Amino acid sequence: MAREEIFMDKDYPYINPVQFGFEDCDPSHFFGPRVRNYWLIHFVVSGKGIFQTARGEYAVGAGEMFVIRPYEQTYYEADAVDPWRYIWIAFKCKNDLPFAPNDVIRCPKAGTIFEGMKQSLAMENGRSAFLCAKIWELFSVLLEGTADDTDYVEKAVHLIHSGYMTAITVQDIADELKLDRTYFSTLFKKRMGVSPSQYLLERRLQRAATLMVKQGVSVSVAADSVGYADIYTFSKIFKKHFGVSPKTYVQQHK
Repeated sequence: MAREEIFMDKDYPYINPVQFGFEDCDPSHFFGPRVRNYWLIHFVVSGKGIFQTARGEYAVGAGEMFVIRPYEQTYYEADAVDPWRYIWIAFKCKNDLPFAPNDVIRCPKAGTIFEGMKQSLAMENGRSAFLCAKIWELFSVLLEGTADDTDYVEKAVHLIHSGYMTAITVQDIADELKLDRTYFSTLFKKRMGVSPSQYLLERRLQRAATLMVKQGVSVSVAADSVGYADIYTFSKIFKKHFGVSPKTYVQQHK
């Protein structure tokens, strides 16, 4: 099942819808490579597929959106076994969007907004104005989502700073935040520039180095103080990170 509607440009001051539709795709159905002169956002209702931009290839599934920017070449293809069903909205924008979208955005609650866009199909004179309102509603949800993502990362950093001396893991942090580990790692790296595992590792090793150099504690005490029960594992990781063994590091920095 597929439905597509193309609209006349009303020349509204900011957002102008130009296309809306939905489709249950056949297995391996693809579109592109192609370039458009407008924004195009697909919301995946069910199934999965791949989305390609100049920045890479993404696996996209239910509850996620893939964003096509104006004048950017993209390609997307439905999965051969579990093809996606999606709803899309295309629009022109005279200025920048009120947020900087990623190529793929996970936002399951946006599904109700896209489903609500179907009401426009029963309209005539008010269709474009109605979809403008829906696009702004989508923006508001995504802007709130950005704030939520920031909160998640801040909470994760707090958990690392307060729990690095224990055997806490990235999975433990993701579970505490009630997030999928892969999704959490993506949020964290986008905000902090490093993965949560790398951030946790560096926090532990820098603290251990400080304890040994400034406080004069032994290697075994330093290891245990930053969550490593096995001194041999700690020494191996420490040397890989700093390039020298813990004892040599202390000698060099005293």
